[in-house]
Amino acid sequence: MSAKRIIPCMDTKNGRVVKGVRFEDVKDLDDPVALAVFYNESGADEVVFYDITASMEGRKPFSDILTRVAAQVSIPFTVGGGVNELSDFERLLDLGADKISINSGAIARPELIAEAAARYGSERVVLAMDVKRAGGAFRVFKSGGRVDTGIDALEWARAGQERGAGELVLNSIDTDGVREGFDLEMLKAVCAHVSIPVVASGGAGCAQDFLTLFRECPAVDAGLAASIFHTKQVLSPALKAYLAAEGVEVGRPNRA
Repeated sequence: MSAKRIIPCMDTKNGRVVKGVRFEDVKDLDDPVALAVFYNESGADEVVFYDITASMEGRKPFSDILTRVAAQVSIPFTVGGGVNELSDFERLLDLGADKISINSGAIARPELIAEAAARYGSERVVLAMDVKRAGGAFRVFKSGGRVDTGIDALEWARAGQERGAGELVLNSIDTDGVREGFDLEMLKAVCAHVSIPVVASGGAGCAQDFLTLFRECPAVDAGLAASIFHTKQVLSPALKAYLAAEGVEVGRPNRA
């Protein structure tokens, strides 16, 4: 079993960290820079920022927050939301992001994955997928989980890898914010179709959920969560100690 990463995720809206349940009933939680500094100091392996309304509002993701984060944290961070062209990659990488997450932009123009991988390297390109059960299959959704694209999630994951994505973030809309555990069935299905790292997102409610994730889905590279970290219900040092005691290897890479 390879070393696993623990990744807090910050959904941001109007410059604040927010969180909902199944992409609805979104509530204000905290300041993104303060949280990033906290996670940097408390042992998280990476942090992820999603500007959750950038795509729907047709604008570029925030920049001032990223500049401040880059100046204050040493762990890698990923940014997503409103990334639709190569110039968006360049701008966000210049602001200090280590990896760029694409979702709706890749759905609209799949060639963007290959173009970004060719110019910036696959290790910088993260394909994020919001997935929900529909019509007896796992399907990709967009626009904050509101629009069913009709795309089969397993086929899309494999296509993303073939086009050059270096990592997948698989977010289960069915379990998002519910805190009853990760969507193991969905994760196993996707991992069987790809060989690049898969980050599990959606459903974590306690430390046991991470242990179950890594034991039941050993191909999963990392566990990502939001509210249980933001509310400090689960803290990274205690979670890592718990996982290590249970035989799960955890690690903390340095920023490039």
